[in-house]
Amino acid sequence: MASLLFTEFLKLKRSKMFLISILGAAVAPFMVVVATWVQLQTKANPPVVLFEQLFYETNLYVVLVIGVPLYGVVTAYLFSREYQEDTLKNLLTIPVSRMSYLLSKLLMLLMWIIALTLVAWSLTLGLGLLTRFGGFSGALVLQSLQRFVTGGLLLFILSMPAVLITLVLKNYVPTIIFTIVITMINVMGANSEHRDLFPWAAVQDITNQSLLPTYPAFYTYALIAAASLGGLAAILIYFSRTDID
Repeated sequence: MASLLFTEFLKLKRSKMFLISILGAAVAPFMVVVATWVQLQTKANPPVVLFEQLFYETNLYVVLVIGVPLYGVVTAYLFSREYQEDTLKNLLTIPVSRMSYLLSKLLMLLMWIIALTLVAWSLTLGLGLLTRFGGFSGALVLQSLQRFVTGGLLLFILSMPAVLITLVLKNYVPTIIFTIVITMINVMGANSEHRDLFPWAAVQDITNQSLLPTYPAFYTYALIAAASLGGLAAILIYFSRTDID
């Protein structure tokens, strides 16, 4: 198991994908902080924008707009690479169980998503300090970090359907299309009172502890559990039974 995870790190080290994903994670902080700062400089009587708003808006873009397709690309890359390079059947001929292989991939995906989440958070913090926004405090830093990480963890568990699509179709394109559709639904339902019934859209409200009173919170958590645990169960059943061509 540890050797498989180490192998994943070595493959990632030789790939440019990690750097590309970091650039993708940097989009939201630059878009929010720099654009806000530029906008304030062009106004005679600019409104007061505090650090809290920077963290909120960056996390909003990460969770609802950028995170799902970005993490979908990462998921597709991780789980389709052996199929694209036709190395999976050779890998499974050595003493490596299918479950160990899957677990190493999922752990790598988790660490990658959390790393990208921390990139977005740290850039928001650094750029906000550099441009001297007000309202900075240690409590705010810890609160924002907790919200960013919570969002990253929720998006990880909700990546199980994307993993399943990649394994079944053995290609990254359907997974990317799936995440684009998810993002479109997130955006279209952003102001809907029913948005917390859609697991990916509910992530933002969960991280901010602002679930709408339209439905009991149990419904939201049950739907997230169904999407993630159902996807994981399907992954385990499919990968344990399918033939590796």
